[in-house]
Amino acid sequence: MSAASSSVAARGNGPLIVKIGGTTLEHQATQNDLWRSLVSLSKSHAGGLIIVHGGGKAVDRLMDRLGIKPARVQGLRVTPDDQIPEIVGVLAGTVNKSLVGCIQRAGGKGVGLSLGDGGMLACRKVALIATDSGPADLGRVGEVTGGSAELARTLIASGYIPVLCSIGLDEAGQPLNLNADDAAAGLARALKASALVLLTDVEGIKDKAGKLIPYATPADIERLIVSGDIYGGMIPKTRAAAKVVSETGSEVVILSGDRPEHLLRWTKGEPAGTRISA
Repeated sequence: MSAASSSVAARGNGPLIVKIGGTTLEHQATQNDLWRSLVSLSKSHAGGLIIVHGGGKAVDRLMDRLGIKPARVQGLRVTPDDQIPEIVGVLAGTVNKSLVGCIQRAGGKGVGLSLGDGGMLACRKVALIATDSGPADLGRVGEVTGGSAELARTLIASGYIPVLCSIGLDEAGQPLNLNADDAAAGLARALKASALVLLTDVEGIKDKAGKLIPYATPADIERLIVSGDIYGGMIPKTRAAAKVVSETGSEVVILSGDRPEHLLRWTKGEPAGTRISA
């Protein structure tokens, strides 16, 4: 059975990793159908389900109140040392607990944690990034280097839905801000996930003419970046997806978080969003 037609049940017993971002986070109080779908999926899929989230817009609002203009390099937020406490507070606190509340209201048992809790994933500060104007230091921005995510397995086995924010810890125990797509991808690799679902503001990858691209390989992703069809924040998202596919063989699908029916269609093996596979 091909990845393009298989249902969730046919994709293996690893957990489903669902990354939530964009307007889905902003309008979470009105997304009751989505939360019910996720809770139902966590119970029906043998490997359980894990939610990973960022919260860039919530962080932007806080930075605006503090009079700080956010900076990004290649779609990644620059995180100076003096801003990391506030970012941790928003992501691991306000946003994380509000999502746990959504899961609870939908009848699930959500547990809010960060990537650093229980040593789920090992992280390190990213190296300097090459730009047209020279090397750029992103500050307290991290990347996943490994880990077993054993705590997540334990929670799933006990019937819980782990809700993980994209805050990791370095070897010295200091917090790092990870791109949530990269965090979800790292978790998918560590847990050998049956699939990674990226819920975002758009229904999938589109070409310059605005036409949905239903299927792509990792090689296609790089070609679309070079051509300019994929740009901005979609670059780290799609590259993280391509890395998961290349390293694990698991399918990655990009879906609209505002259209929960698309998630249900995908679980049944019906066409929805953009599927990335080998």
